[in-house]
Amino acid sequence: MMHPNKKRLRRSMMFLNCQKPSLIKDPYIYKPDSIMLDLEDAVAENQKDSARYSLYHALKEIDYRGVERVVRINGLDTPHWKEDIRVCVAGGADVIRIAKTESARDVHTVEEAVLAAEKEFGRPEGSTLLMAALESCRGVLRALEVCESSPRLIGIALSGGDYTKDLQTSISGTGVELMGARQQIVMAARAAGVQCWDTVFTNLDDMEGFRKETQMIKIMGFDGKSLVNPRQIRVVHEIFTPTEKEIIFAEKVVREIDEKKAMGIGVFTVDGKMIDIAFYDGAKRTLALAKAAGLR
Repeated sequence: MMHPNKKRLRRSMMFLNCQKPSLIKDPYIYKPDSIMLDLEDAVAENQKDSARYSLYHALKEIDYRGVERVVRINGLDTPHWKEDIRVCVAGGADVIRIAKTESARDVHTVEEAVLAAEKEFGRPEGSTLLMAALESCRGVLRALEVCESSPRLIGIALSGGDYTKDLQTSISGTGVELMGARQQIVMAARAAGVQCWDTVFTNLDDMEGFRKETQMIKIMGFDGKSLVNPRQIRVVHEIFTPTEKEIIFAEKVVREIDEKKAMGIGVFTVDGKMIDIAFYDGAKRTLALAKAAGLR
């Protein structure tokens, strides 16, 4: 049986440093779909224990009011990840983000530790979901393998900074250096039936550039974007939420196809546009997004 939250709306995932109580105590006021509580890059090497302590109490004591709680754990090449997982599961995190994922085996390694922690702390088996960050050329090339690795996996995310380092280039602002990885990730996610998220946009002074990049990744097929600042949430939600015009058109398409199919009619017009059964899934997805966003 599919976990009820596996397909939930995730347009925005905002990173927050677990070390800073001021950041993690009330991010729900900005209304992101998910928050990403970070134990990895944002936390100094000698502060991992205090960050885990802070994370555990946040998960247990703060009411995030429906905002999904994702935790980015330290990489499998570090001494920290096992204890990170125990704290995530004991605290009741919704999703664990696996850093630097390069294979299905990485996902299986985390999955085994999560299952052991669920048994240890009396949480329902299968209740902790997983997502995988692809941060290297090897990881991107194995995207489909990662997407099909576990029924717990909700999807994959691109980490552009590490990926471009591995590619031996850098973030240019044009998007050219990320285009291949972005397309590969979307195709793998769609082939496996999971979700996919784009990398962060770190120049907070360039909101126009952020808007253009978000519009582009929406057209490419992504489900949403990782964020570093609350100011970016509104733009992402605006772009990834269907407009009233799109919703009405989708309702007409679904209604027409349902009616005409029974009559044996395969092709017809809606608002002057030629429509056939190939439009059905897209229209249903638009309506599902509208419902998840509270518009229907």
